[in-house]
Amino acid sequence: MTDELATRSGGSLADMLERVLDKGIVIVGDISVSVVDVELLTLRVRLFVASAQTAQEMGMDWWTNDPFFSPGRRQLAADDSAGH
Repeated sequence: MTDELATRSGGSLADMLERVLDKGIVIVGDISVSVVDVELLTLRVRLFVASAQTAQEMGMDWWTNDPFFSPGRRQLAADDSAGH
């Protein structure tokens, strides 16, 4: 019985993860720290979880032009800045 439960929950967890990566999920939250009605710190969290393919389909492909994520582009950027 325990093996059957693990198999079902593992399968459903994998299915859920596949759906999240396929469709994407957005998690939004704000954290505020205040003392005596004086706001000391505010953190705004926006988290988007999806596969790279889903993100590209939605127009979020910032990593394709970022030299940090593309070693070839990093060298091109270094050569460009050295030439100017």
